[in-house]
Order: sequence, then C-alpha cells, then structure tokens
Amino acid sequence: MTEDGPATGPAEDQVRPLIRCKALTKTFKLGGEELKALDHVSFDVLKSEFVSVMGPSGSGKTTLLNMLGALDSPTSGSVEIGGKDITSLPESQMHTVRRSLVGQIFQQFYLIPTLTALENLIVPQIPTRITRSEAVMKAMEKLELVGLAGYSDHRPSELSGGQQQRVAIARALVNNPSILLADEPTGNLDTRTGAGILGLLKTLNQRGLTILMVTHNPEMAQETSRTIYLRDGKIQRDERLGEGHGA
Repeated sequence: MTEDGPATGPAEDQVRPLIRCKALTKTFKLGGEELKALDHVSFDVLKSEFVSVMGPSGSGKTTLLNMLGALDSPTSGSVEIGGKDITSLPESQMHTVRRSLVGQIFQQFYLIPTLTALENLIVPQIPTRITRSEAVMKAMEKLELVGLAGYSDHRPSELSGGQQQRVAIARALVNNPSILLADEPTGNLDTRTGAGILGLLKTLNQRGLTILMVTHNPEMAQETSRTIYLRDGKIQRDERLGEGHGA
C-alpha cells in the first residue's frame, strides 16, 4: 500500500508512465516581449528509462529539468510523477517532491565547502527527521555506491572534480528518489573523468533508477536508451535507440 492508494504490480508500473508532461509551457517576459522557453511540450517516461535531452543553447533543456524537479512552475500545462500532478501542489508539498521523489545533479557541484563529503550527504536528510546515526549510515551507503567510502571526511577542496561530482550524485540519491535529473553532469570534467561519471549513471539506471540527462555531447546521448531533441522550446524529435544502449 502506498500513501496514494494500493500498490501497483511490476507489470503495471512498466506500462504506466512514471513521468508525464502535458502541453508544458513556460513563458518569460523580456522587456515588452514574451519568450516561450517551453512551448506545449508533451512526453511520457517509463520507469527505469535512461533519457537524454539534447538541443542548442536556449532550446529549453534546463527549463524542462527545472519543471520536472519542482524548482519552477509552468505557465501552463502539467507535470505528473507517479500519476500525481506536481504542478498543482502547494509549496509545502513541493518540498517533499524535491526531497523524496526527485534527485538532481548539476554541472556545478553545489557542495557546501565547509562540510565534509559525509556532512554534505547528511544535510538533505535533516528534514526527514531520522536519527543522526541513521543519516550517517545512509550517507555512507551512498558514498560507497559511488566509490568514495574512503573519502567521507574530505572537504570539497580536497577532492578532484570527478570526486566532487560523485559526492553530488550520492547526495542526490541519499533520500532514495524515484527519478534522477542530471543537467550537464560531465560539463566541467575532462573526457576520462566524464566517462567514469556516465558509467556510474548507467549502473544506477541498470539497477532501476529512472534518469533524465541534459547533454550537448552526442556520444553521451548514444549511451542512453532514448533521446529527446528540443529546439525553440519544442520537441523536434524523440528517438529510441536500439537494444544494448541505456538500461
């Protein structure tokens, strides 16, 4: 049983979209003009898909991820996660979406510089009101998952760029979200380090995590199971790749 009703079986979960965007539109006012960052964008994402989002600068990629992550609200249209319309939720419940349903990683790592890797993973758990010992245990589990269990007492300045991004990924996972949103997660990394981060994301996806990743790199997109191409705020095309890619 879930909070919203009876639990669904594995087969039903695979058929029912985990994410559903309906006519998602976001308009900004610039001077006396209106700019549509997203223009009636509609698509579904199934559980355990690994979707890349590509497009030129200004095509609406980051705006889309902000809508999916409940960091911003659309001008019109809706985003459903697990059948629940998150765009109609009050702000108090939006915090729950950000904390529990969706994890986010960014091109900039946004780690707190004065805290250790372990402490950076404890901070997002504070609102869950679990004990400190439980929070430490969960944090260490996620650091081990990303290969950094031996760096728990290191501050960001003592870590390489790739290690910092792994801490950021662990932080995004610490509350066990259903969805991971990644905005140019390798943009600030060298090719070899970026390949390692992509490999980690693929492993997480193979374990069942649903991932949407914004990237400018066609080679990275080829490693996912599906690519959505945006241009001028609209879906230009939506391609599913053959078996052997992504999950």
